[in-house]
Amino acid sequence: MDNQNQKKPVVFSGIQPTGVMTLGNYLGALKNWVKLQDDYDCYYCIVDMHALTVRQDPVQFRKNILDAYALMLACGIDPDRSTAFIQSHVKTHAELAWVLNCNTPFGELSRMTQFKDKSQKHPDNVNAGLFTYPTLMAADILLYQADLVPVGVDQKQHLELTRNIAQRFNQAYGDTFVVPDGYIPAANEGAKIMSLQEPTKKMSKSDENPNAFITILDDKDTIVRKFKRAVTDSDMEIRYAEGKDGINNLLTIYSVVTGKSIAEAEAEFAGKGYGDFKLAVGEAVADHLKPIRDRFAELRSDKTQLEGFYHAGADKALYVSQKTLSKVYKKIGFIR
Repeated sequence: MDNQNQKKPVVFSGIQPTGVMTLGNYLGALKNWVKLQDDYDCYYCIVDMHALTVRQDPVQFRKNILDAYALMLACGIDPDRSTAFIQSHVKTHAELAWVLNCNTPFGELSRMTQFKDKSQKHPDNVNAGLFTYPTLMAADILLYQADLVPVGVDQKQHLELTRNIAQRFNQAYGDTFVVPDGYIPAANEGAKIMSLQEPTKKMSKSDENPNAFITILDDKDTIVRKFKRAVTDSDMEIRYAEGKDGINNLLTIYSVVTGKSIAEAEAEFAGKGYGDFKLAVGEAVADHLKPIRDRFAELRSDKTQLEGFYHAGADKALYVSQKTLSKVYKKIGFIR
């Protein structure tokens, strides 16, 4: 069978431009996005419209959007192989979101746990966008007829809603949308990276303790220093086991950045102390991230090149998504 003529399955994923991504964002998501480019037709997006559910400082917001886009490319997303774009540059996202809003029951949206969580976090700004942003997320995915969506545990509920919206629309108006599935990485991929200070909690850039997380752009000294301060246990044995959350986290990180298995890492550090181990993990992470930091600096210093990439990405995304939107508009009865 001629593989050249086979249509690749479509993948869509987006990331919010809210400050520099952590090591957890990179190892848990972006590193796998890079791998998916080999076998899938990938659409990767900086979802700046989603970020508006929290009030943004415009100057900082612009910088965050450009940083996030440049960082996505620096991590290995190739604009020649994937469609890499900024959400607000592609008007079809907002246009389809309105149609989907009108086809999504209020009750379904009110059950979204993230709405409840974010309403409690920002009680002074519980806006309508915060309530309806799962329908914008559904529009993001359905516009590209995505077969697969890489999802973390916290987004599973939103993907399920997207599937419900697509199925309901298809039943009401005839076959329109591909009903997407979640892409859950294999056990040895998509590692869940935990806080360096509270290893039972996921690593987060919103953590109040700066020693709890590594950002992709931290310099080598900062990375090594944070790993030296990482919380471990009193057992003093470098092995992966229940109740050894700190060591388990460090072994996972070391395994992912070096390509060694957990068993190989345990063997390498057999008989060595936690100090040596933490230093080795820190240095391995810093070395792994260096090419990303270098490429990021290069992209951010060449405004013309970066603009060229995101304009080309938006043009392609608009061309593809407009086909879906035109089909939707025709089905619901809008006049051409």
